[in-house]
Amino acid sequence: MMKQQIQSTKTLVKATIISSMVAAVGLVLFILPAEYGIDPTGLGNTLGLTQLAPNNQDSSEVVPTAPDTTQEDKVMVTVPARRGIEYKFEMLAGQKIKYQWQTNDGSTLYVDLHGEPRGDTTGFFESYAIAKTPEMSGTITVPFDGVHGWYWKNNTDQPIEVSLTTSGSYTVIGLLK
Repeated sequence: MMKQQIQSTKTLVKATIISSMVAAVGLVLFILPAEYGIDPTGLGNTLGLTQLAPNNQDSSEVVPTAPDTTQEDKVMVTVPARRGIEYKFEMLAGQKIKYQWQTNDGSTLYVDLHGEPRGDTTGFFESYAIAKTPEMSGTITVPFDGVHGWYWKNNTDQPIEVSLTTSGSYTVIGLLK
């Protein structure tokens, strides 16, 4: 008589975590660019996936944008221990921002790259990328006029410095606490 082997809880948890991570990577790299035109890494544009997004197909509507006033900025931001902060930019619909940030010591931060529509009083915001990571880079084209940027949360007992480099058409608002 054969004895059937039962998987341990540890093995099942590990498999669940790995499959969740693979799904999250697939979401950010392929599904968001192809379905919603949101491309936080820039890979979707490189692969032509952003052209598949419904709002990019057969659009005869012209989105007004400000004149191209491309600028470059680099800033160091300190995320206090056990706290979160936001760093924001004012942008018009259709404007792009290329970005790269990393923690100086390789520490992982919770991050939410998002935007809030101008004039909205309901508290609505749209997240473009959510992760726990020590770095992130890419290019986004914002879908609406408003304030766009990062929320970083430091879950450690030590402050963490972030180096942020950006280029594009935007007005720096800066640090919000």
